[in-house]
Amino acid sequence: MTRWLDQFFELAHHQTTVRREVIAGLTTFFTMAYIVAVNPAILKTAGMPPGASLTATILTAIFGTLLMGFYAKRPFAIGPYMGENAFIAFTVVHVLGYTWQSALGAVFLAGILFILMTLFRLRQWMVEAIPATLRYSYAVGIGLFLTFIGLNQTGIVTIGSPGAPVRPGHLTSLSVLLSVFGFLLMTVLTIRRFPAAILSGVLATAVLSFVTGVAPAPAGWVSRPPSLQPVFFQFDLHSLFTWGFFPVVLTIFVMAFVDTMGTLIGVSARAGFLDKNGNLPQIERPMMADALATTFAAVIGTTTSGAYIESATGVEAGGRTGLTAVTTALCFVGTLFFAPFISAIPPQAYGPALIFVGLLMLTPITRIPFDDLTELVPAFGVIVLMAFTYNVGIGMTAGFILYPFCKLVSGRLREVRPALWGLTALSLLFFVFYPYT
Repeated sequence: MTRWLDQFFELAHHQTTVRREVIAGLTTFFTMAYIVAVNPAILKTAGMPPGASLTATILTAIFGTLLMGFYAKRPFAIGPYMGENAFIAFTVVHVLGYTWQSALGAVFLAGILFILMTLFRLRQWMVEAIPATLRYSYAVGIGLFLTFIGLNQTGIVTIGSPGAPVRPGHLTSLSVLLSVFGFLLMTVLTIRRFPAAILSGVLATAVLSFVTGVAPAPAGWVSRPPSLQPVFFQFDLHSLFTWGFFPVVLTIFVMAFVDTMGTLIGVSARAGFLDKNGNLPQIERPMMADALATTFAAVIGTTTSGAYIESATGVEAGGRTGLTAVTTALCFVGTLFFAPFISAIPPQAYGPALIFVGLLMLTPITRIPFDDLTELVPAFGVIVLMAFTYNVGIGMTAGFILYPFCKLVSGRLREVRPALWGLTALSLLFFVFYPYT
């Protein structure tokens, strides 16, 4: 069995082992397992049955991540995006007044478009037009974004007063101290080159959280998966033919496009997958896995899905092949029956992992040319807007606009590839029609 795994996933070529890949898969799983609880909770506010949403969330993660592992052979996990589900629940349904069925119709359309664009290599063509500087800025921006999520989840940083958007949390509270312990434990284990540093930190902090009463211990271990029937094949395409729904479709399309692209390139930059030109070889394979997962998600009743930022935790744990993704997918199979236990893992346990990975993802910033403002300004826009708007899509689209602008005013327009203008146009439309609230 080990020999077959080595040959199929080319473990020796990637200088990794079955043990390391399994640990990496477990690490990715534990840092993104929160979606089992969080995604249904968000979609519940849109009127979607939480039990059915939970099952749809898990099945989408299993389907997409297995595709990523066996077809694309990359260590990236797939699941429903947190940003897109919040956009659908709070903006599309509550602010704009559309039904969740109509929103799923837009997700289904985006998935079909992604499949067609991937088949005709249009997505790859557009991705390869993105300058190397922007690619490296994605890794840094996503790292800071992850850090901010982790700081907020753990309570180290909280929402501030009108005069200060954020402020320190109760830094001497037991919950925050446990989070700090988790971060320091991961740091020590990593310095000591312990291969399962991040995973060990998550599990140890979770156990301490249960023992000290900071987080409630699991109420149970096993439960039957809730029925999928209330959300299965419930997407509605009628609203797609109305002009008022166009901003919704455009926003879902652009957010999904840039989120996946940014995650693939950003995490790949950290993992060393990019070639000398900053491109990800055979990028059409993970993109096809992403496109099929998004279409599948709409059919079974959940929101836009794609490569997950938390995959960076598995990469940092040593994951380099599709075996990491397959391990993560198999763990999600278990959540169908062990959802009570997985859902009990508190932010104090997985939050420090996000902060630690954010730290490690800052490395590519050294490849950004700080002596060239036409490169630095777009990269700066990507990094700060990703982190400070709490929206990866806004940071990336800002970069698509700033890069050609800086090259234009400097008289170096030849450095802008033709396909980048398509992304610039989409980005401008994104900002014009984005439903600001």
